[in-house]
Amino acid sequence: MRKYTIPGILAAFALLCASCTVDEVDRSVTVVSSEHTARTALDAWLDANYRIPYNIDFKYRFEDIEGDYDYYLVPARYDESIKMAHLVKYLCVEAYDEVAGVDFTRAYFPKMFFLEGDFEYNANNTMVLGTAEGGKKIILMGVNYLSSILSQHDAGLLNEYYFKTIHHEFTHILNQTKDYPTAFQQVTGSGYVADNWSTNPYALEYLEFGFISAYSQKEAREDFAEMLSTYVINPQSTWDRFLSQAGTSGRAAIQAKLEIVRNYMRDSWGIDIDELRAVILRRQDEILSGRVDITDLTVR
Repeated sequence: MRKYTIPGILAAFALLCASCTVDEVDRSVTVVSSEHTARTALDAWLDANYRIPYNIDFKYRFEDIEGDYDYYLVPARYDESIKMAHLVKYLCVEAYDEVAGVDFTRAYFPKMFFLEGDFEYNANNTMVLGTAEGGKKIILMGVNYLSSILSQHDAGLLNEYYFKTIHHEFTHILNQTKDYPTAFQQVTGSGYVADNWSTNPYALEYLEFGFISAYSQKEAREDFAEMLSTYVINPQSTWDRFLSQAGTSGRAAIQAKLEIVRNYMRDSWGIDIDELRAVILRRQDEILSGRVDITDLTVR
């Protein structure tokens, strides 16, 4: 199992969600799985948009066996699950369809998504945003905060809490199928610090050390996934700001690693990461501008 975590943001996240209101619960719709659970409109929509075209099982009902018993697990709300199902399809599945073709997506995209209502919190002031297991399953957490985050109209927040996680974990799946060049690890080989990545100075000065995020410093595989996922969700202006903040040596290392990532995706998968980024950014804008209905359960 691989976990994607971010450091030192629990207080900031609490402030973001402090204005959340408590919605009335629709008790006619259960979010807990059982053998007697009635089918919903979302079930039919998921069949038509995930199971049949992609053979993907998108689980929104709570099943404790799918989660991690080391954490307190919270079910995802039905209304938030509807929005998340639309967003994953539009921002991720169909983005790869557009760039690499539907056959690629069918073959390599994870075959199960499982939604959890809250994030998983660690004792070291980090929280787990998502996990990937064996190249087959992605767990998305914090789904019950989705509407609050969407209301900020900030693609950065949406990506940080959800969609960067999917691109990150999908990169692991691709790497497990076709490994990346060993030259990648050699660029900043002495800079990997394992679990110390979340503590100072590693958590604050990562760009100067030649890493695109604090978590990148954990190990080379996480670094590779962070490089690709960070690149494709951010516009060039943001990427240029990262490089400027990295200074001369940090910028050179990041650029060298990006070139390896770029060549790997082109040579191993036939994917131009600049084209992928353009597609993702366009789709993000379409979501945030309200041009895509993320609540419609009409089966077409």
